[in-house]
Amino acid sequence: MSVTHRCVRYILMLGLAVSLHAATFYVTVAGLGGEPEYEQRFASQAQEIDKLIRAGNPDPKVQTLYGPQATKAQVQNVLAGIAKEAKPGDAFVLMLIGHGSYDGVDYKINLPGPDLSAIELATMLDRIPAGRQLVVNMTSASGGSRAVLEKPNRAVITATKSGSEKNATIFARYWVEALRDPAADTDKNETVSALEAFVYAEQKTSQFYETQKRLATEHPTLEDTGQSDGTHKPSPENGEGRVASQIAMLHIGATKAAANTPEKKALLAHREELEQQIDTLKYQKVATPPDEYKKQLQALLLELAKTQAELDK
Repeated sequence: MSVTHRCVRYILMLGLAVSLHAATFYVTVAGLGGEPEYEQRFASQAQEIDKLIRAGNPDPKVQTLYGPQATKAQVQNVLAGIAKEAKPGDAFVLMLIGHGSYDGVDYKINLPGPDLSAIELATMLDRIPAGRQLVVNMTSASGGSRAVLEKPNRAVITATKSGSEKNATIFARYWVEALRDPAADTDKNETVSALEAFVYAEQKTSQFYETQKRLATEHPTLEDTGQSDGTHKPSPENGEGRVASQIAMLHIGATKAAANTPEKKALLAHREELEQQIDTLKYQKVATPPDEYKKQLQALLLELAKTQAELDK
């Protein structure tokens, strides 16, 4: 092994000491279906997400609630436990499936026993110290939860653009498909981010209504600036998508295999860190002098190429 090779490896391992301790907590809750068809669909989607997340992540921290166990009290217990365990460097993902309601003031997800309101949920999430958070609310009327849930460094994805879109949604079907289909990985880095999963599921949902020649009763949106109504087309130009791009839902292909060895896991963590820095820089392009932007981008891309070369060995 050359001196240069050893130095590169040492620097990478040293710089990743903190990253290796970061964790992502995944919680999926499937609420009441009201009818056998919906009960089965919601439970099946929750179970599929659980399986995909566990298979696509090293040492995953996954908890899934559906059927009689998906009560308000149980959700509170699970989130309270994570609030005690999570650290600022960690990430947290909450996925909600089912029926929701909105009375013009507050959103609620329908659960066995008392329903859970967006206000109550926001209070629980605010106690979780994870520095990056994601809420994927795939229920009907989910748009009514956005204003209460949105917060800096928290991405909020909703199946509907407002609380008035109250029909049962199909967005959850395509969110699950995004976690299963390699095509969702549009940048081909073998990691499906929350942003990529949203873009995939939003496009599929829109295509469904167009193909069926039906009036769309849901319009998925993403908001992660903490101060807008969200958009169905997140981009650096409108400022939406930065936080979502930094939350990995799962790994696929060679990256999935690499995550199972300590050395490769360290390199993978560094690669994700560099990709996050590149994404952040893109969102700061307008406020960055052109020469400085080019200089920073080239440096990050060079380090990313070196890291990828190490991963490919």
